[in-house]
Amino acid sequence: MSSFSDFNLLPSLQLSLEEKGIKIPTEIQKRALPVLLAGESVVGVSETGSGKTLAYALPVLHHLKSLENQGSAITESARPRCIVLVPTRELGEQVSKVFKPFTHTTRLRVRTVLGGTSFDVARRNISGPFEILIATPGRLVQLLDRKLLNLNDIRILIFDEADQMLDPGFLEDALKISSLCTEKPQLALFSATISQKVQALIDQSFKAAKVLRSAGSHKVVPTLKTLNRKIEDGKRLPVLESLLTKEFDTQGTLIFTNTRDQCDKLALALKKIGKTCLIYRGEMDKVERRRNLNSFREGKVRILISTDLASRGLDVENITRVINYHMPNQMDNYLHRVGRTARAGRNGLVINFITERDQAIFQSLHSVSST
Repeated sequence: MSSFSDFNLLPSLQLSLEEKGIKIPTEIQKRALPVLLAGESVVGVSETGSGKTLAYALPVLHHLKSLENQGSAITESARPRCIVLVPTRELGEQVSKVFKPFTHTTRLRVRTVLGGTSFDVARRNISGPFEILIATPGRLVQLLDRKLLNLNDIRILIFDEADQMLDPGFLEDALKISSLCTEKPQLALFSATISQKVQALIDQSFKAAKVLRSAGSHKVVPTLKTLNRKIEDGKRLPVLESLLTKEFDTQGTLIFTNTRDQCDKLALALKKIGKTCLIYRGEMDKVERRRNLNSFREGKVRILISTDLASRGLDVENITRVINYHMPNQMDNYLHRVGRTARAGRNGLVINFITERDQAIFQSLHSVSST
């Protein structure tokens, strides 16, 4: 399958792909589309920025529109046929944007119920008939507990960025949501990495799924350039100041720290030396966090300092440089962080600040090289 036109997609979807200039599928799309279109369950493991969302969005739209074309349109309120589970509001909004261009031609309806919005907004969002629901698990369970949503017609259940979602509380919610789908739905799970928690979910709910791993899974993409900077005596700030002064590029720089406290301290230090920056982390006002992300996305601010909260799922086109101010402890976290740049074939740069404590992960960096 060298072109999207080779897939047996509905003409309305082919038209939208042509209008958007999307012609050549990525590896995960080539492999996942035929399986999902055939109605089989899938576990898709592919590097960040490889087009996983479109890999499941197109089959979902194809299946649900085909049902409508066969005379089985949705008429009841709050009774969707597909649920896409996402870990965060920001990712939910991104997924919704991927679906949106294709809903113009298919006339299918996509709704969201996401954490960080009020319960009243979520309740209003599921009023009336619609086909596809994009949801964070906690908010969805709240609606189900109040019997405001009916899952007895779910045909497809998708777990997106599963690795991030599986904190101690998520697996229980995920299994509850799955158990409330009266008919056994087609399942799809997509992630850039497979942790032990994700493997537990696969073993429990995806036993019959076809596992697809792209050649680049668990590796960085070829368009990512890596620079390592040795840090002596923990003196990171002078090195960072030098890098920001030289300005490798005029686009966005995403800087990672390991804790919220480190994030705040670095932001304060940069502001003291005249560098405009914003923060994006947990345990901050959600409205402010979203506003900061939008300012960074729109290019109003070129430096965003974050914890691993920003490492998974976020797609911001103008990030051309990632700086690991503090190196993560695990390689999976590293892969997710650096996956914020060099996406969809674009070039990107990662700069790692390496101290004596980072030798273990530094020695492992060659194992994730794409060459």
